[in-house]
Amino acid sequence: MVTITLSSLLINLHRSAKLIIVILIDSSLCVLSLWLALYLRLGEFVNLDWKYVSALATSLILAIPIFILSGLYRAIFRYSGWSALMNIAKGVLIYGVIYASMFTVHGIVSIPRTIGIIQPVLLLILVAATRSIAHYWLGGAYKQRIGASAKERVLIYGAGSAGRQLADALSGNSEIKILGFLDDDRHLIGRVLKGLTIYSPEKILENASRLKVTHIYLAIPSVSRRRRQEIIEQVRRTQVSIRTLPSFSDIAQGKITINDLRELDIDELLGRPIVEPDYALLTQNIMNKAVMVTGAGGSIGSELCRQIIHLDPTRILLVEHSEFALYQITKELMDIKARFNLDAVQINPILASVRDLDAIERIFLEYPLDTIYHAAAYKHVPLVEENVIEGTLNNVFGTKILTELVIKYSVLNFVLISTDKAVRPTNIMGATKRWAELIVQSCAAQALKSGSKQRFCAVRFGNVLGSSGSVVPLFRSQISKGGPITLTHPEITRYFMSIEEAVALVLQAGSISDGGEIYLLDMGIPIKIFELAQSMIKLSGHTIKDDENPDGDIEIAITGLRPGEKLHEELLINLNSSAPTPHPKIYKALEPMLAERQVKIKLSSLEEHIKSRDELKVRKTLMDVATDIKLEMASP
Repeated sequence: MVTITLSSLLINLHRSAKLIIVILIDSSLCVLSLWLALYLRLGEFVNLDWKYVSALATSLILAIPIFILSGLYRAIFRYSGWSALMNIAKGVLIYGVIYASMFTVHGIVSIPRTIGIIQPVLLLILVAATRSIAHYWLGGAYKQRIGASAKERVLIYGAGSAGRQLADALSGNSEIKILGFLDDDRHLIGRVLKGLTIYSPEKILENASRLKVTHIYLAIPSVSRRRRQEIIEQVRRTQVSIRTLPSFSDIAQGKITINDLRELDIDELLGRPIVEPDYALLTQNIMNKAVMVTGAGGSIGSELCRQIIHLDPTRILLVEHSEFALYQITKELMDIKARFNLDAVQINPILASVRDLDAIERIFLEYPLDTIYHAAAYKHVPLVEENVIEGTLNNVFGTKILTELVIKYSVLNFVLISTDKAVRPTNIMGATKRWAELIVQSCAAQALKSGSKQRFCAVRFGNVLGSSGSVVPLFRSQISKGGPITLTHPEITRYFMSIEEAVALVLQAGSISDGGEIYLLDMGIPIKIFELAQSMIKLSGHTIKDDENPDGDIEIAITGLRPGEKLHEELLINLNSSAPTPHPKIYKALEPMLAERQVKIKLSSLEEHIKSRDELKVRKTLMDVATDIKLEMASP
């Protein structure tokens, strides 16, 4: 108890007071080392009388200034390690050379010549010993103190290189106390690593409870996705917060730091089988081609850009109407370009709206284009519902402007990013995206009739995890604020896919198109949003507050369906009306389409209603055309 009190007192001293204490200690060590050196040389202890004043004074006059210049007093002893010992060795070496040259080489009356060698050696040993003692004593006391006040009590899953580096990165963090490791290797169980015990994952519940664990950090970046999901499921039973390191390929720097830790992605819990992308399909419309991405700063658009830049395009044009979003994605792509030496790729950020015909046409005039991915859209259902005309201008007429310019300037490939909300839409956002699909199909039919090699297609999919419109970031934000999580209906379901997988499939779908197709992505089984909310609460280390557990942490509040919101989304207008494609996770919708003249007539009517700002007629026209599949049809 006294030791801890004394160490705490020393730790809390002002820096100048600590410096005075250390200088006094080192001065004492100069005296002690000289006394011991005389004993070793003479074989008996002697009094340090006037005969040895020159040796003693020289030691003090030399040592302290040299130690100051060598940086010995800049180190924090409780953190000092190998680098501090190297500084000590360097300082004492300089001191020893000067001291030996005076007392061994030159010689001083009454001082044995060997003292010039023995005393510096002993001083080195004594100074190094005091620093080591301070490191373990004060460092241990400091760790005890921060451990007692730490908000996070952590077990690290993985005692390999990543786990060790993570433990080093966290060792001085006052908010975190590392309690030990978990590892699958049975030969490591029970051993001690960096002073911490390695525990068996099979006893994770017992150890988490006994050690009062609040967080488990997954430091297993090299394991397979399947094994990772098994480990996550195992860890979930502890009901503590889980954070993870990304894969080694995602960690840019060689040394793992605390900044590499992130929240566990929900897509890691979906258990979806991953189909490796077909590289030939990925690159077909991109390699050695000029590619334009609209909505480049959005969730889908930015991920399209991240994947495209690695597929050897000659140029990427980033079209975005939000200045900040354009700045962010441009900076990120420039960083990727520099990191991976992609000097051949030209990156052109263009601040423009797809609604601005003149601005967009200037792009077509200035840059010859091969492929366009049209991701620009207003997609937040409640906002578009309240802003019908703006949503229509952007989603419908923005697509019309682009497709007409694609035909005029003979761009070979055009891919529309669509949504499952376009199927039998009950809201304006879904209706505008259905209109966009009809426009793309009409252009494809026009290209087919003219014998053009241009290919137009649309790719329809559901929610992507982590996008700006996804419930995941919303739920995460609500959990961080202590809840409640707001949910519109306890039975609501949605399709989910990781944004990386969805974009890779979009790129491949565009490559298998012959023109006019609406492609569907295999989104797996619809996820019940209520269950997703429950999983996120548990993964955050909280408990669910409900009738069965009124003392829980986070409540799930049901608010009621919003205007135009569906309980269950669909991917097809007619069930069982899809056909397989060469890719196992991409299907083709077998759905009718409006004839070209019908599309033109309806667009003209819609444009007139917008000009007169008649929102009711705009709404009616949108919904009628988008939902009535009995209108005159044609095949592409």
